[in-house]
Amino acid sequence: MGEDAAPDNLMILKNHGRLRLHYLDEEPQDRDPRGVLWARCSFNAYDENGMPTGKPLWKLMHPYRQMVTMQSMRCQVCTQPARTRLGFVFLAQAKDVDPEKTERLTNQPPVCARHIRTAAALCPHLEQPVALLTQSAPLYGALGTMYSMSGEGVKVVAQPDSPLPYGHPQMSTFLASQQVRRLKSIRVLAIDELLRLLRDDAA
Repeated sequence: MGEDAAPDNLMILKNHGRLRLHYLDEEPQDRDPRGVLWARCSFNAYDENGMPTGKPLWKLMHPYRQMVTMQSMRCQVCTQPARTRLGFVFLAQAKDVDPEKTERLTNQPPVCARHIRTAAALCPHLEQPVALLTQSAPLYGALGTMYSMSGEGVKVVAQPDSPLPYGHPQMSTFLASQQVRRLKSIRVLAIDELLRLLRDDAA
């Protein structure tokens, strides 16, 4: 949403015999329900409809907003519950989808029936969007940065391309930036086909 990264004020402390990443001024909302620490970003003001102001930056998802949306399975456009009559809808680029695979990891929040076409049109990296329809999308883990202690303090160890699963031993010194879900029993559909199915189901 055009928001700037918060100042870096991380530290690693020993907690119950294991190292754990903290903010110097940590607050309860800095961690997700599973206790993982999240990257901070500033928040833009809200408009009269309760929506954040500013131009969307689709490749730079706001960590906290992305986590809350994924955690509660809400639409990435309107933040209302995303479940449709046919299940949950996630969008992806056609060339990145293997129709033979029935499972997939995603960091993209779902979309509600009302905003399927809007989300597909607004997201610039979806040149040929398809819909991934699923009944089950359990939480898997998070993308982010691994840290450790050195003589000079906290330092970055790695920024893995793959998400770290919840429960991983290195999650205690991990700063998450995007939550990831595992989509199961995926049905790959063209956008127009999915919208037609939703209309027929509502009839």
